Amino acid sequence: MSKEEAELELKEAQKDAPSPAGAPDAAPADTDATEADVSEADLEEPEEQMPMTAGEQRDTPGDAAAEGTESNGAVKLKIPEDEPEPEHFTGLNKEQLMRVAGTPGWVRTRWALLVLFWLGWLGMLAGAVLLILKAPPCKELPALRWWSEGPLFHIRSLKDFSETGDIKGVEQQLDSLVQMTVRGLVLGPVHEAPKDDPTNLSFQQVSTDAGSLDQMKSLLHSAHKKGLMVVLDLTPNYSGSSGPWFSESSVSSVAQRLKSALVFWLSLGVDGVKLDSVDLVFTQVPSQWSDIRAIVQNWTDPRPHKRLLLGSTVLSSPSEVSTLLNDSGVDLLLSTVLSSQTDAMERAQAVQLLSSAHSLNQLLWSLEPAKGAVQQDCDPMDLMLLLTLPGTALIQDRNQGQTRDQTGIRTTQGETFPKVTQDPDQDQNQTQQDPRPSPCPLLLSSLSSLRSKERSLLFGDFSLVYNSSSVLAFLRSWDQSPQFLALFNYSPDEVFSLSQLLAQQGPEGGAIATRGRVVLSSNSTGLTPNVDLDLSQVQVGPQQSVLLRVPHS
Repeated sequence: MSKEEAELELKEAQKDAPSPAGAPDAAPADTDATEADVSEADLEEPEEQMPMTAGEQRDTPGDAAAEGTESNGAVKLKIPEDEPEPEHFTGLNKEQLMRVAGTPGWVRTRWALLVLFWLGWLGMLAGAVLLILKAPPCKELPALRWWSEGPLFHIRSLKDFSETGDIKGVEQQLDSLVQMTVRGLVLGPVHEAPKDDPTNLSFQQVSTDAGSLDQMKSLLHSAHKKGLMVVLDLTPNYSGSSGPWFSESSVSSVAQRLKSALVFWLSLGVDGVKLDSVDLVFTQVPSQWSDIRAIVQNWTDPRPHKRLLLGSTVLSSPSEVSTLLNDSGVDLLLSTVLSSQTDAMERAQAVQLLSSAHSLNQLLWSLEPAKGAVQQDCDPMDLMLLLTLPGTALIQDRNQGQTRDQTGIRTTQGETFPKVTQDPDQDQNQTQQDPRPSPCPLLLSSLSSLRSKERSLLFGDFSLVYNSSSVLAFLRSWDQSPQFLALFNYSPDEVFSLSQLLAQQGPEGGAIATRGRVVLSSNSTGLTPNVDLDLSQVQVGPQQSVLLRVPHS
C-alpha cells in the first residue's frame, strides 16, 4: 500500500469514529500516531507542561478526555492572572474641590466652624479679663534711695582699720568691702581739727595723720568704680572734749564755715556728709541749718543720685528720735535706740514705733554700744538683727586697738583656734595656733545679698509676733512674696520653742505657716540651712538666732 492510500484510509476511519463526548467508552486516540507527531506537540507548548513530582498521579486517558485536555501527553495549565494593585486615594484636584466647596452642606459647615472659633476666642479673652479683674492687684514697690539698697560700713578710726592707718589703707580694703556687699562707707572725720580750737579748724584740709587730699581723691575715684558710695564725716570737733561743735557760742560761726566746706567736698565727689549733734545745730541756728540741708539735699551734678545728709544724736528714746527725725529734716538719723543696754522687749518697741511712723528711706539701725559701755566683738546675732529690720543698717567698725583680719573687721585679740598641718620634713602632724577669723564678713555678705534679692526683706512690712525680755521674733512680709521669720533668743540659759509662737496664731491678719525652711542660723549644727521642717519642732538655743523662710499665708 502506498503512502497516499494509507493516509486516506486513516482519515476515513477518523470520520467514522464517535466523538469523545458522545461515547464514554470510546477508544483512546490512535496509538499508531507517529513519534514525530508527539514530539511536534511537545515542542509547540513546552511552557505549559508541568513536571510530575513524587506522590502525583498521571491523569488517565479518560480523565484527560473528560477535562478537555489533549491525549497526546501534553498538559493544559491554567495560569492565574496578576491581581490588580489597590488604588490609592490621591485627594481631590482643584476642579473637584471647587465643585464640592460650593455645595450647601460644606458652606454650612464652614460657617459653623468659623462661629465656633470666634466664640471660643472671645470666651478665652473674657476669661482672661475676668481673672485679671478679680486677681488681687500687685502692691506698688516704694522708691528706694541708694542708702536703702544695702548696709553702710562706718570706718571711724582709719588708724585701726588698715595696716597703713590712713586713707590709702582704706582704698586697699575696698575689694573686701565689695565682697561683704555693702552699699557704701562712712569715713572719718579726716579733716584738720585741733582739739577744742575752733580758730584753727580747717574742713577742707586733710589731716596729716589721715593722709592727703590726693589720697582722698583717689579713694573716691576707686570707690565709685566699684559701685561704693562714700559719706564723709564733717563733725567739726571730733577729737575735743568741749563738744562736737566746740561750744554753744561757736555753733553759729562753725556752721557758717561748714557751708563753704560742703560745696568743696560735694564738688570733689563725696556722696553725702555726716554731722554729729544735729539737735544742737537745728535748735540753736535754725536758719544756717536750713542752708546746710539745702546745700546737701539739693545738690546736683553729673552723678544722678541724691546726696545723703546723715545726722547723729545722743538721744535714745524712740519718741524723741522720731520727733528729731521729722523736725531736723535729715535723711537718716543715727541714735542709740538699739544700744547694747536695751533688752529684747525695748528693742522691739523702738523698732515698732519708728517703723510705723517713718518710711524705709528714713530708718537707720545701728548697734553702737551705749556711751561708756565696753565695745564687744562683732556679734552674728547683731548682724542678723540689723540686716533683717526695715531700713538701712549701719555696721560699726570695732577695730579699735584690736587685731585685724583681711577684711578690716577685727578678731578677738588673743583668741586662736587650732589648725592641723602636715610638716613636710617630719612624718607627723603639728598643731599650729592661728588667729580666729571673724564670722562677720561672710555673714554680712550672705545677709546683704539675700536682702537685696527678697522683696519681703527689702520692702516688707514689719510685724512683731513674739516679744519678751529675752526673746524677739518678727515677720517681714511683702504682698504675695515669701515671708521671713526672724527669731532671737537672748537668754543665757533657756531654750525657746517655736511652738510657743505658733500658739499665738501669728500676727494680725493671718497665721504663720506651720512649715518653713532655715535660711541662716547662728547654730548650724542644730538648724541646718536649706532644710524644710515643721516649725512647731524648731527650738532655738540660748543666745542663738535663726532666719526662716515661710510661705505666704
